[in-house]
Amino acid sequence: MGIWILYIAALLIIPIWAQMKVKKAYRKYSKVSNSSGMSGAEVAKKILNENGIFDVTVEPVKGQLSDHYDPKAKVVRLSEDNYYGTSVAGQAVAAHEVGHAIQDAEDYAFLRFRHTLVPAANLGSNLSFFLILAGMLLQASGLLLVGIVFMSAAVLFQLVTLPVEFNASSRAMHQIVSTGIIRNDEEKETRKVLDAAALTYVAAALVAVLELVRFVYMYFLMSEE
Repeated sequence: MGIWILYIAALLIIPIWAQMKVKKAYRKYSKVSNSSGMSGAEVAKKILNENGIFDVTVEPVKGQLSDHYDPKAKVVRLSEDNYYGTSVAGQAVAAHEVGHAIQDAEDYAFLRFRHTLVPAANLGSNLSFFLILAGMLLQASGLLLVGIVFMSAAVLFQLVTLPVEFNASSRAMHQIVSTGIIRNDEEKETRKVLDAAALTYVAAALVAVLELVRFVYMYFLMSEE
């Protein structure tokens, strides 16, 4: 019983802790102006130009931390605060999203693999819960196993997301340093923002793996009965 309590606590605490870390870092460094005086949009456009990527546009999007790269539309979308603002947090986020655009331009293997997993991951996320629940209620181990297989696709997507995000952050740091966008004393602050953001993906992957392991364990228990 104690193990299950710890397990449930972990599922609840880990994501909340990760979200608190990223929000704290973003809130802190969104109030710190960067030395270049460049807005997030200017940072993104400069890095794109420096890398010879001219088919990707940069545009604002509503919401906080709604920043993302859309590979289909070839658009880096930055939340309005980051698009127009000149904060350390804004330039870090902008550089990170452009990191994904660079991955796309260079045909980065993990990014391509993640794209191929999207249909299976979406299907797995939508169906696995109902199949697993039905398998548990009906005590049907076969149905539970099918649900686990579908869930595995979603978990694999979460795991593949990790190298994609870490690589984008690594590219971001390299680009803003090599292009002279930030000074040496800003590297530590910028890295804190990027590291905090990465924690959310680590937390999501960890929770997904824990859930999958739990259902696999239940499947073996059910099969032995």
